[in-house]
Amino acid sequence: NLFEQFQEVANTYFLFLLILQLIPQISSLSWFTTIVPLVLVLTITAVKDATDDYFRHKSDNQVNNRQSQVLISGVLQQEQWMNVRVGDIIKLENNQFVAADLLLLSSSEPHGLCYIETAELDGWTNTKVRQAIPVTSELADTGRLAGFDGEVICEPPNNKLDKFGGTLYWKESKYPLSNQNMLLRGCVLRNTEWCFGLVIFAGPDTKLMQNSGRTKFKRTSIDRLMNTLVLWIFGFLVCMGVILAIGNAIWEHEVGVCFQMYLPWDEGVHSAFFSGFLSFWSYIIILNTVVPISLYVSVEVIRLGHSYFINWDKKMYCAKRHTAAEARTTTLNEELGQVEYIFSDKTGTLTQNIMVFSKCSVNGHSYGDVQDVLGPKAELGERPEPVDFSFNALADPRFQFWDPSLLEAIKLGDPHVQEFFRLLSLCHTVMSEEKTEGELYYKAQSPDEGALVTAARNFGFVFRSRTPKTITVQELGADITYQLLAILDFNHIRKRMSVIVRSPEGRIRLYCKGADTILLERLHPINQDLSSVTSDHLNEFAGEGLRTLVLAYRDLEQSYYEEWSKRLRQASSAREAREDRMAQLYEEVEQDMMLLGATAIEDKLQQGVPETIAILTLANIKIWVLTGDKQETAVNIGYSCKMLTDDMTEVFMVTGHTVLEVREELSAAVWGSMHGSGCIPTSLCGSGCMGLPAQLRLHPQHPLLSPQAHALEADMEVEFLETACACKAVICCRVTPLQKAQVVELVKKYKRAVTLAIGDGANDVSMIKTAHIGVGISGQEGIQAVLASDYSFSQFKFLQRLLLVHGRWSYLRMCKFLCYFFYKNFAFTMVHFWFGFFCGFSAQTVYDQYFITLYNIVYTSLPVLAMGVFDQDVPEQRSMEYPKLYEPGQLNLLFNKREFFICIAQGIYTSVLMFFIPYGVFADATRDDGAQLADYQSFAITVATSLVIVVSVQIGLDTGFWTAINHFFIWGSLAAYFAILFAMHSDGLFHMFPNQFRFVGTAQNTLAQPAVWLTIALTTVVCIMPVVAFRFLKLDLKPELSDTVRYTQLVRKKQKSQHRCRRHTGHVGSHRSGYAFAHQEGFGELIMSGRNMRLSSLALSSFTPRPSTGWIETLRRKKGSDGSAAGSPGSATGKSLKV
Repeated sequence: NLFEQFQEVANTYFLFLLILQLIPQISSLSWFTTIVPLVLVLTITAVKDATDDYFRHKSDNQVNNRQSQVLISGVLQQEQWMNVRVGDIIKLENNQFVAADLLLLSSSEPHGLCYIETAELDGWTNTKVRQAIPVTSELADTGRLAGFDGEVICEPPNNKLDKFGGTLYWKESKYPLSNQNMLLRGCVLRNTEWCFGLVIFAGPDTKLMQNSGRTKFKRTSIDRLMNTLVLWIFGFLVCMGVILAIGNAIWEHEVGVCFQMYLPWDEGVHSAFFSGFLSFWSYIIILNTVVPISLYVSVEVIRLGHSYFINWDKKMYCAKRHTAAEARTTTLNEELGQVEYIFSDKTGTLTQNIMVFSKCSVNGHSYGDVQDVLGPKAELGERPEPVDFSFNALADPRFQFWDPSLLEAIKLGDPHVQEFFRLLSLCHTVMSEEKTEGELYYKAQSPDEGALVTAARNFGFVFRSRTPKTITVQELGADITYQLLAILDFNHIRKRMSVIVRSPEGRIRLYCKGADTILLERLHPINQDLSSVTSDHLNEFAGEGLRTLVLAYRDLEQSYYEEWSKRLRQASSAREAREDRMAQLYEEVEQDMMLLGATAIEDKLQQGVPETIAILTLANIKIWVLTGDKQETAVNIGYSCKMLTDDMTEVFMVTGHTVLEVREELSAAVWGSMHGSGCIPTSLCGSGCMGLPAQLRLHPQHPLLSPQAHALEADMEVEFLETACACKAVICCRVTPLQKAQVVELVKKYKRAVTLAIGDGANDVSMIKTAHIGVGISGQEGIQAVLASDYSFSQFKFLQRLLLVHGRWSYLRMCKFLCYFFYKNFAFTMVHFWFGFFCGFSAQTVYDQYFITLYNIVYTSLPVLAMGVFDQDVPEQRSMEYPKLYEPGQLNLLFNKREFFICIAQGIYTSVLMFFIPYGVFADATRDDGAQLADYQSFAITVATSLVIVVSVQIGLDTGFWTAINHFFIWGSLAAYFAILFAMHSDGLFHMFPNQFRFVGTAQNTLAQPAVWLTIALTTVVCIMPVVAFRFLKLDLKPELSDTVRYTQLVRKKQKSQHRCRRHTGHVGSHRSGYAFAHQEGFGELIMSGRNMRLSSLALSSFTPRPSTGWIETLRRKKGSDGSAAGSPGSATGKSLKV
């Protein structure tokens, strides 16, 4: 730790001064004046660093000491993660984190399948499938696994999360291995009772750790500036030393030679030049207090206080999770007040990772908006009780819906609504598990599908089970089994999925759900009117930030289906262009469909996210979202959290797939921005960006979204950054953890701005470490982000308070502290410089050595600490109400080189008056008894007393927020000065230490003279009045925003505070797609093959439906027609049906 501390320029400098002070020929001060503060600083800093290291070590131990079941000598034994080694066989159980990169050997699921969630790796919350190779999938017990002696040869450790290449050699055979056989560290085992895996990579070799990046020592911009200023001050100190040394040599040569008889040179000094050389080092020691060592210990104490304020802030405490905010470092607090760019993860940071079925449109009717008695939509606070699903024994009790008219439509037998939910219960890849009768557990491959199937379940269409060829659904109490003929799987190009089923009556029907931009083009012309109404509903849903899907169906003739199915089998077995041929057949059958309606799912945001983003944007902070999720989801969340708004032109996707294409698009964007053409393409960052090109005219205040893989290349990164910075919002999707860090590094490199990265998963660790400030959300994705962060809390909304209150105050306090500290020390030290011209440049000090030692430790340390810890310009409520107050920190206005020179100038001005006013008065002043007042001790006490009073009055002027502690420290320090002064000149200390305290009664005699107090008063007034006058004029002629806010606060103080109501604004028509579906390709083929399911008695039941449980009591009544519907779902002919 000492080695690290002496990397600081200042600490090395003070050690050098201490060595100089041990040389008697050049030291006019005792060694303790430097060693006491130096030891104090080193000790306090070491204790602080040890505390930080202890808590980080404690957090690391929480991860390292997690338990794993390791197969040792045929027996499963508990081992800590830190002891897991390559070649170990580990057993994982459901919902456990994967401890290392594992080769999946076997699992509780059929055919060695297992389900994992990779949110910590890539931000995707949907479940993924991994499968053991067939030769090891039957090693399901510890006895057989103990005999496994295979050898794996694979690629070296790397950071590629989606690729793995290797070969297993076992039983004289070799088996290729791919990423589908791997469980990576950071994944969570889901919906799988247990599995066994062979450790391939452990510890720092895992792909998760390879993506984490290196831990960098972070310094604030003020720290870096202070290092520069210390070098400047040292140069200034050398210049003063040279001037005084030259003066000494000249004086000794011209004048001092005449006094050799009674003022001989010291031993070893034989010339005026050498005397000047020694005088140089003496003055370096005397004037070193221009950079006092107490500055650094004071900075550490202030930062520690700011950190505790963050930890103690009850308004950043989450009662739901019992989690308080935590400042995990004490060195970056003021940097929180200078942030210009925020890089945020999406999943778990902006969102809760919870999907909720919110609204829907069925046959032109919108459901989900609660209506009050008079008809208009009810406000959120007036929402009535949720719909009662108690009559449905299989309903999920956690599901809530607020519009009772949708359930009423089902009870009244509306065929469109029933077919709507029938589609949701059939068209999916969800797996159902019924451990006991009536207790259903859904294993959804994506949270979207889980929400849709759960909604259908609660409204009476309960998905019960499936086999490779059947799906069993309980419809309004009756079990019906459909024959599953085909699954037309989802992928990111098709943006839809379909199933073809045969009902018990023999009718063959295709059910399809997908993006509105895709499905609306594939509808039968008879749906034109209904499509128009549904599009309006979709626009409304999208404008509210909901994720939308369109639902449609098509009846198929038996002969056509058989012919189409035959062609599909031929295409699926083709060796060449298999996927293209199957896609053409899918395209053929998914035409002329009948529109049913649309769903709207809410990807629930964290509480307060839109408001937080809006306020931070007003504070001139740019927010970029970096997510591993797909583009549709990223855009949808952008609208939900109000980063993207409907008054922005539709988002433009950069569709380049090659370096050349991306370069051309970025160049066009930059050219358009520079020439004011407005052709700024917004692009979606992500290596997998796909989309149709669109020529849209945007202005620089629109969102940027761009492809990542090529845009971050060295020769293109500047164009990418210019395009991004010209836009109002930036969302990057499909980015790997390392690419997140590259984006942050890019902004740090070229924009020279303070960056903050916030995330909650292990996939965010690298960007958290790369940014100037890393914030971890203690969420549902583990604690890796928290362990790597500088600050942590539980909800994104607390970021607003962290920056606008704690960050701004910390920056303000630190800047005021530094300005005052440099001022008071230049005022203190420069008096020695002026005195040198009147003492023959002999390195004689003005003050006694005890005053020099105690000035920065006792007399002036506590008041400036109180200001640095407690001061504030406006209350916290005003800091939140006026985000523009944050901008001075971003512009570095409160402490910079200009402010530093102003402080230095004020300090030099004060020192001139502090020396020459008493000097001029003492030249002719006399005591009350007529004796000459001018003696060295009296002069020193007068100057010292004037100095302490002036700097105390100055800090009183600088203090903007008075507390009892401020009063106690300021007036207490003055009292301590006089108490110590009188004590050091008392008879008692003289009798105990006659060699140290020789000037008995000097203080009492000097301060008893009225001329001395008049001198002190005159010095104080002359030093302070210009400052008061300047601040008064500045406040009157050119007030800052904080001055205006304070004035407004004083005006309103006597007025009754009025409740600020947020005006509810109606929705402005949006014409964008709200499609987003977190689904993955491949599940359809898996289900149809039957490899992922156990046969269920429910699923193998006959086509004959079970007797109805009769839970629904029909309330049929005649319903007036209000229009025609295109294609009744109960009619195979597609004719309109009036209902």
